Amino acid sequence: MKCAVIFGGTGFIGSFFAKYLLDNDCFGKVYLVDIESSFSKKSKFRTRELESDTRIEFVSIDVKLLNENFRPPEDIILIANFAAIHREPGHEISEYFDTNILGAENVCKWANFVGCKDIIFTSSIAPYGPSEVAKLEVSTPTPTTAYGSSKLAAEKIHCIWQATDRKNRNLTIVRPGVVFGPGEGGNVSRLIKAIIGRYFVYMGNRKTRKAGIYVKELCHAMWWISEQQKNNGQGMVLFNMSMNSAPTIEEYVNVVCEVSEIKRFIPNLPFFIVISLSYFITFILAIFSLEHAFKPTRIRKLVRSNNIIPGVLADYGYTYKYTLVEAFQDWKKCCPEEW
Repeated sequence: MKCAVIFGGTGFIGSFFAKYLLDNDCFGKVYLVDIESSFSKKSKFRTRELESDTRIEFVSIDVKLLNENFRPPEDIILIANFAAIHREPGHEISEYFDTNILGAENVCKWANFVGCKDIIFTSSIAPYGPSEVAKLEVSTPTPTTAYGSSKLAAEKIHCIWQATDRKNRNLTIVRPGVVFGPGEGGNVSRLIKAIIGRYFVYMGNRKTRKAGIYVKELCHAMWWISEQQKNNGQGMVLFNMSMNSAPTIEEYVNVVCEVSEIKRFIPNLPFFIVISLSYFITFILAIFSLEHAFKPTRIRKLVRSNNIIPGVLADYGYTYKYTLVEAFQDWKKCCPEEW
């Protein structure tokens, strides 16, 4: 039996990619290697999806401690490395490097050990750094955060792995924008709740572009590109993953209202007022050790564009399965409790 091994497998992308591979009969079995089981996740939707499929097996391993003690009996045809420390803010600087770089090294060593020739690695658009200038795959990375720097280093580690046997090894690196969908619990989920709950405001950022992609679209594109590059004899492909073009904040807001079938007046406040309130709320709640969604780091992100162009996808002739409206409609259909 052929199998796939997904590191960071019970995470958001890993959960959906496992189901994609199995539902499309790509493999007979998928191993989800992670430090957390699906039962520990906040999303009941994702837990149900994973636990209902007997072809999925969970293996509890920290990618930083991955070694030769773990080896499935099946033929390992694909390794997907999605394991990462990624939330910003939320971690110490050293944590991003410890997990993202050491994890990349261990996964590549493990691929050598089990003789797997194909790796898919999810990087990020963070290596590009914040910029109002559109970024293509050929743009020079200029990361400004520990997360972006660690992801760029992890890319290079995977590239070295592929380069040591160019004729036989295949590496697909994807740099996705914000990934959204059922059970996400991240930036787009918070945006939806803020719009529906009437506490979202513009800060002069209606036209700010935020590269984003529906998680099901991402899964389809990763597998599609991986197959295309093998057919074309390309050992390594790096591609951006976003809707084309990247939606603006205003477009996200309008689509949320359309799918939710609501009307909202969104006020436009000066940025300095909103960021000042953010610092005040953070200071007060820190006294009581309470978490909240209005941290200054997140507020600043909302006024910075991530204008990422998926040039490689266009060159390959990729056809998108979802528009922004269709993606949000599918999300609501799959997981109405999040709406």
